[in-house]
Amino acid sequence: MELFDTHTHLLDERFDPDRDEVLLSIQKAGVTRCVEACCDAFGIDKVVDLCSKTDFVYGSVGIHPHSAGELSNEVLDKMADRLGNSKIVAVGEIGLDYHYDFFPRNVQRDCFASQLELARRMRVPVIIHDREAHGDCMDILRAYKNGLCGIMHCFSGSYETARECLDLGLYIAFGGSLTFKNAHNLQDVARRLPADRIVIETDCPYMTPVPHRGERNDPSYIHHTLEMLAELLGMSTQQLAPVLYSNSCSVFGI
Repeated sequence: MELFDTHTHLLDERFDPDRDEVLLSIQKAGVTRCVEACCDAFGIDKVVDLCSKTDFVYGSVGIHPHSAGELSNEVLDKMADRLGNSKIVAVGEIGLDYHYDFFPRNVQRDCFASQLELARRMRVPVIIHDREAHGDCMDILRAYKNGLCGIMHCFSGSYETARECLDLGLYIAFGGSLTFKNAHNLQDVARRLPADRIVIETDCPYMTPVPHRGERNDPSYIHHTLEMLAELLGMSTQQLAPVLYSNSCSVFGI
């Protein structure tokens, strides 16, 4: 059974002491592909370097809303250049974050729109971060719906929002939060979505699933999300895993 983790942060400093060992353990756990999500300008070449050294790791280039002030024409040009690398498969992690508001909201919105335009021009998918900004996020996505494809990372919205995301050409990603005891609303959304439009992720080292809450997350824990999702959809893990793997390969064009 092959698994695809569509969103990792293996370059996070929490993996500095044992990154090579973690990469080996991931493969032993059946995770045969993953996508390392970029968050800032400094990380662009670090992601490219990781992908070049690791066969099963793919990557993205993008400026997270927490780093929205870093975006410039020079950075956009650099992102466009790195998207010429076959291992760099998306623009992301991009979007809006109104929980922390590290940058003014108008700066976040401009940063988001500029990167959606780049993705449309380069014909690549996007990885979207939306935290407490559903209204503005959806308005911007509607404005760029022509040619839009990608993933709603760490989805936390309503069923109605999820359905609109599907209509816009996006896949819905579920991670460790799906296993949380208080995740009844999120589980209800997952239960009502078609399996062929869902992907799974860890967002490691964050969002560690039950029963490992409190530990550092890594892609070897993704099977807990798979098991919960299979239960919600009334499928076995053996039935669901290849569907999710195919979805992930399709959205990233791998």
